[in-house]
Amino acid sequence: MISVLCYGDSNTYGQRSEEVDKGRWPAEVRWTGQLAALLGGGYHVIEEGLGGRTTDLDYPESMNRPGRNGRAYLLPALLSHNPIEVVVLMLGTNDLKIQFGRTAAEVVAAIGRLLEDIAEYGRTEAGQPPKVVLVSPAHIDVAAPDFADVNGASYDTTSAAKAKQLAEPLAELAAAHGATFVDAATVAETGADGTHFSVPSHGRFARVIADEVRRVTG
Repeated sequence: MISVLCYGDSNTYGQRSEEVDKGRWPAEVRWTGQLAALLGGGYHVIEEGLGGRTTDLDYPESMNRPGRNGRAYLLPALLSHNPIEVVVLMLGTNDLKIQFGRTAAEVVAAIGRLLEDIAEYGRTEAGQPPKVVLVSPAHIDVAAPDFADVNGASYDTTSAAKAKQLAEPLAELAAAHGATFVDAATVAETGADGTHFSVPSHGRFARVIADEVRRVTG
């Protein structure tokens, strides 16, 4: 079995963009579940998505959002799931929240540290670092119909502009680390809340990731 660790935030968890109060889409809808179906029996897809997860930032204690620091959890995730052949890494959107004030360059640098951690602590069956599919996240749509109600206090137009600045430097970062790069914004758009994948996007994104996973494991 070829293990594929999908490590990300609420878009890896499968948070609904519509009917957000109902939480997570079922496995057959979310892209990780569709990825598993596309890859078939020779692969084991591991879902490690969490709403609000950042690259390496902690929320204030007053917000009661513990465990969202992506770097802090990455090490135990790698060690508990090793051996891993592929890591699909998609983070960065939550770093762009107004409260953190991060620049696009700071987000990219933080993702670079995650790639270093994967290389150091992730291991394949052969004892080598796993392949990485590095994903630049979908864009933030401040014009989406439910954006103001659901996400207006967290993100603004500056956040959306920064999200559009991530793809090019992340592609360069992937190349520097020998990783495969995918720009989610080329195949996935957000739904009604402006931050989470629309339902059709889950399927399109799953197909792209499946192609990349097959390629790097072929």
